[in-house]
Amino acid sequence: MKLSLLLILLMALLSAVQAQDAVKRDDHQMHGLHNDPKAYIGALEDPKRDAYQKPHEVIHALNLKSGEVIADIGAGSGYFTFHLARHVGDKGKVYAVDVSPEMILHINRRIRELKANNVVTVLADPDDPLLPDRSVNRFFFSDSWHHIENQSKYLSLMKRMLKPGGAVVMIDFHKKELPVGPPMNMKIAREDLIKQLDSNGYRLTKEHSFLTYQYFLVFAPR
Repeated sequence: MKLSLLLILLMALLSAVQAQDAVKRDDHQMHGLHNDPKAYIGALEDPKRDAYQKPHEVIHALNLKSGEVIADIGAGSGYFTFHLARHVGDKGKVYAVDVSPEMILHINRRIRELKANNVVTVLADPDDPLLPDRSVNRFFFSDSWHHIENQSKYLSLMKRMLKPGGAVVMIDFHKKELPVGPPMNMKIAREDLIKQLDSNGYRLTKEHSFLTYQYFLVFAPR
């Protein structure tokens, strides 16, 4: 009886480990799918992502106001874009910024399907979001900052593009072994990100801790 119970427990543990490994493989593979837009969009929109990304809780924490202008940087498939658009309302605007023409085409299709007329796509340069000066209330990065190559230049440009009182929201994975997220060499530690923004003229104004695998930081320019 005891042996049977032990075997059942061991099998359950093995299944849990295998499931976690499968999620980890899927997520790491997602970061290698940029050359396969259809597969990459499918990975970004996988319902399993909601369990750790918690989009509704993130949007609630942002406390968005009607009429705000948000720049969703590295918008990808629009995973957050349309959540943001619903909360800024018809008087607001969301710039869906991405460097991939395929992602921009996909978001444009969704704009037509959802009649989301407050979403504007921007095919950007890798180190420049190509937005007007003083046009944005908040820059929003979800799992995308680590893709920016010239980060110092980007931080400088954002200062110019932010409206007075504007903010930069950064959500990214903790730099440790996790069942989801990019490979370790792509991760930026929370402390390093805070130091980086501080040295580029931004101060940390708020932090949320409800995400399981990610930090959620809000910065304002000095």
